[in-house]
Amino acid sequence: MKDDLLASLFWRFAAISLVSVGGATAVLPEVHRQLVEETGWLSARRFADLFALAQTAPGPNVIACSLFGWELAGLAGLAGVTGAALAPAGLLAFAVSRALGRAAQSVWIARLKAALTPLAIGLMLASGFLLTQAAGRNLPALIVTVAAAALVIFTRANPLVAIAGGAGAFVAAARLGLA
Repeated sequence: MKDDLLASLFWRFAAISLVSVGGATAVLPEVHRQLVEETGWLSARRFADLFALAQTAPGPNVIACSLFGWELAGLAGLAGVTGAALAPAGLLAFAVSRALGRAAQSVWIARLKAALTPLAIGLMLASGFLLTQAAGRNLPALIVTVAAAALVIFTRANPLVAIAGGAGAFVAAARLGLA
């Protein structure tokens, strides 16, 4: 049974990695769809919690995928999902960069680059929307989510300020019995 789970996790994340234009955060809605909605392996809340934990750690956003693997299949899941999330996308990026080096002045390459930018932004916005739905189940969570988003979008404040502020707000809310 565990081998089936490991194989399924590996192939799911390998396929997702090939469309990860914009990084791991950009494909979060698809990861959510597969792990929460399609298979039921994680609850929406646990998914959001693991993603939030990954965001507090220094390093690349792909750490979230590693945590999903760890949660579902232990150390083997962590290793398998991390490899599946990195290797196919890395090999594809290497091949594309080699091809781009030879055809850097092509009109089609310029068009492709112009098309990928809004695609990546759209995927990241979809990820933000998905996480807002999972995390904002009560009024304090919704207020903190909207305030953090507004701070990051409309100011030049470091996102760590929003993270610290949100953590402080939830500690205060918990002490007051609101969360």
